[in-house]
Amino acid sequence: MAENTTLGQYLYDCLKAEGITEIFGVPGDYNFSLLDTLEDYDGIEFINGRNELNAGYAADAYARVKGMSALITTFGVGEMSACNAIAGAYSENVPLIHIVGSPKTMMQQEKELAHHTLMDGDFDVFRKVYEHITGYTAILTPENAAREIPAAIKIAKEKKKPVYLVVAIDLVEKPLLSHSKTSENMTKTNVDALQSAVKHIKGMLEHVNKAVLLVDVKTLRYNLQKPVLQLAERLNVPVASLMQGKSGFDESHPQYIGVYGGAFGSKHVTETVEEADFIIAVGAVWSDVNTSKGTAKLNPLKMVEIQPDTLKVGEASYMNVRAEEILNALQDIGYRQNESVGNISFPYDTMVEDPSAPLKANSYYPRIQQMLKENDIVVTETGTFSYGMSQVRLPKGATYIAQGGWQSIGYATPAAFGACIADRSRRVLLFTGDGSIQLTAQEISSMLENGCKPIVFILNNNGYTIEKFLNVKVDIEKQKYNEIPEWNYTKLAEAFGQEAFTARVETNGELDEAITNAQDMNADKLCLIELVVKDQMDAPDYLKKIRQYLEEQEKLK
Repeated sequence: MAENTTLGQYLYDCLKAEGITEIFGVPGDYNFSLLDTLEDYDGIEFINGRNELNAGYAADAYARVKGMSALITTFGVGEMSACNAIAGAYSENVPLIHIVGSPKTMMQQEKELAHHTLMDGDFDVFRKVYEHITGYTAILTPENAAREIPAAIKIAKEKKKPVYLVVAIDLVEKPLLSHSKTSENMTKTNVDALQSAVKHIKGMLEHVNKAVLLVDVKTLRYNLQKPVLQLAERLNVPVASLMQGKSGFDESHPQYIGVYGGAFGSKHVTETVEEADFIIAVGAVWSDVNTSKGTAKLNPLKMVEIQPDTLKVGEASYMNVRAEEILNALQDIGYRQNESVGNISFPYDTMVEDPSAPLKANSYYPRIQQMLKENDIVVTETGTFSYGMSQVRLPKGATYIAQGGWQSIGYATPAAFGACIADRSRRVLLFTGDGSIQLTAQEISSMLENGCKPIVFILNNNGYTIEKFLNVKVDIEKQKYNEIPEWNYTKLAEAFGQEAFTARVETNGELDEAITNAQDMNADKLCLIELVVKDQMDAPDYLKKIRQYLEEQEKLK
């Protein structure tokens, strides 16, 4: 770090060192000095979003692909618009650096009634909001920046949470006054706890005939895929993922059996998991989604629950045991299952061939599964697609992006944009609904403006079908609030002043033709396929089972 390095330059140096080559955001008068510094900075490009919420969603997906991301907004109005995206990143364990440009130092000290404020002279109120939805907040100054910026990045990396940094517009171009940095001490495994845990697990395995391995979201966030794969192969056990952990294990692997969904998922997967004598769960979040609304039947006394830095074996807890260490230790535990996994049938392996038949879930999901390629990035929206796509078997190297926990409608379209920016060498496919895309359709414009060429599928099933399925108290005809206006989705690119390949399909044959054309053209242009499903209550079996369960619960009230 040069002696005359400014606060802004140092900030970008730190982000660049983490592999961040693009920063998302929206300009505003309090972040001009941040953007001016970035404009002159070599190695990081500013990616302008259509609004702060969308820019936050894009940054979220970028971090899922590259490991970390950054977002720049202006004070007050900008950061409040991004709040939902940051809360989602917190919920979903996504490391994101949110940088806010604030009013001049003197304005804040004199408590002026400045625009973009609550007109009460309180300039710290928004940071206090962010204290609850980030892992760390700091007000940067030339005196503390060399300490606070690395500290924030360290927390984002270790805790996999967004962090918040705010800096006054007049301080960004000031030289650092202190060059002391925080230490990079990593939490080390407690060797005694690790050895005790291994001994405990070895004792449990002496009487085990059937074991199974479950992977979830923190397997992805903490890059545990490789040691989990090695452990699975060494133990020769079947592997299932939880809903929020899809793509945490290679789904093309012969030991992968599918997504465990309690009473709603594949019967074979449910039986394999619930009848096991021994379960190893890696990075699990026991949310209502992952436990299938409480229908999951997992005996904690038969479970080894591995978290990034803690371990639970049955009722016993072992603190300060890093996940990588216990995963590696278990490879030499001496257990290997004799029975092979065998041939597994997945829900969408069978193709519905009739080309003239109208589109239905049981016909378009097999076609989607068949078209996916190795290393694709698959971005799925909250809604009926999230349940159907969870049962699609992904090819080797595929990355699956969805907000399984936060589930903010509209997330997927800007997230697909962020994924495109994160890795331009990989194909991105977006699966969204007609209701969802109407919230954040502006980022189709951002994709076109930045030369992104995803294949976009829009499921047009006449409104918020997911809400119609989940609301079992009122007849569908009375749910007027779940209706939306009819858009000409294939005209979106034209409305944004650009060209794209588009198709509106209603039958299996039309979808087959559109997929073939999109596969041929997506290297040259964005492709958008509108799937028109006439039956608004057509849905994947998983969602139908959820509705049946909710109806039964309603009768018990």
